[in-house]
Amino acid sequence: MAELPEQYTTISQEAHVEFEEKRSLFIGHALHVNTEEEALAFIKQMKKQYSDATHNCFAYLLKGGIVARYSDDGEPQGTAGVPMLETIRKSGVGDVCVVVTRYFGGILLGAGGLVRAYSHATAIAIEGGKVVTYEPYSEFLLRCGYSEYQKYSNILSNAAAVIDGTDFGADVEVRFAVKRDKSEALLMKISEAGYGRDIPKIIGSRFDCR
Repeated sequence: MAELPEQYTTISQEAHVEFEEKRSLFIGHALHVNTEEEALAFIKQMKKQYSDATHNCFAYLLKGGIVARYSDDGEPQGTAGVPMLETIRKSGVGDVCVVVTRYFGGILLGAGGLVRAYSHATAIAIEGGKVVTYEPYSEFLLRCGYSEYQKYSNILSNAAAVIDGTDFGADVEVRFAVKRDKSEALLMKISEAGYGRDIPKIIGSRFDCR
């Protein structure tokens, strides 16, 4: 099983923010994306939605920073896409795509003004997307008798385990997940409580923010 990183920070919802700077309207959108295809589809959607805008600049960061793309979309080179990408990097989030739309208001902002505006739009779009940090969880399947179920249930509750499902048949089957760094201690408690009879079987891993 591939080793998961220690934590994973991204945004949990799509964000829409806007502000005005010297009559230019800046509209920022941020979206969590899992693939480059999803990022490109989002950019295409925003360009269509704001087809009458002066510029639709974008930046996205994926796969732990391995994949990074940006575009100035007609703004002076280095005044939009790069500042947007650097703002994403500094925020610590990953797997995110930001599109900043600009409606020119007739007053030039200058290179410095553009950098600040696009950086600010990106920052508040990410903030509006509700930054969350996911941690690696290990997933388990526990089979036990009805007489042991309540005892194990209390142990899982005290360990803040996430119960994914419980099936009551001839035996009880509990699918649960627990933070990876707590899994060893939890398994030991279950083993001790059941005298080694009911050992949960690891069935997977995932990120969770509960």
